[in-house]
Amino acid sequence: MSAQEKHRLVVCSAEELREGDRRLIELDGVEIGLLRAEGTCYAFRNSCPHQGVPMLYGSVVGTMLPSQPQEYVYGLHNEIIRCPLHGWEFSLKTGKAMFSPAVSIKMYEVKEEGDEVVLYLDRQPQSITRKQFACVL
Repeated sequence: MSAQEKHRLVVCSAEELREGDRRLIELDGVEIGLLRAEGTCYAFRNSCPHQGVPMLYGSVVGTMLPSQPQEYVYGLHNEIIRCPLHGWEFSLKTGKAMFSPAVSIKMYEVKEEGDEVVLYLDRQPQSITRKQFACVL
């Protein structure tokens, strides 16, 4: 399904989701976390598949990449979100866990269009709630 066939939902202004900011919305009872890291907006289901902890409280980090013995290569800077409870790490680009591609968090298509942050959904939600969210990291 292309972005043109999906339901377009403006979730906030670009000014409301500046670098490092996070927002929480609830669509038909499902919480979706939004954040901006390195200039890119990401949207994901706000629940770790392990024990359901809200992922929006997680740190946005990079990680050590596979490398030769005695080499330490850091990469994927600010492209990973870490579960705040047990540290499971997920790619913000794909939603896949860093330890296994079989485990993932649901990612949503989100774009910045002009001065709006727009979420593209498979269907029109019946209820939309912008929830209060506060997190000091």
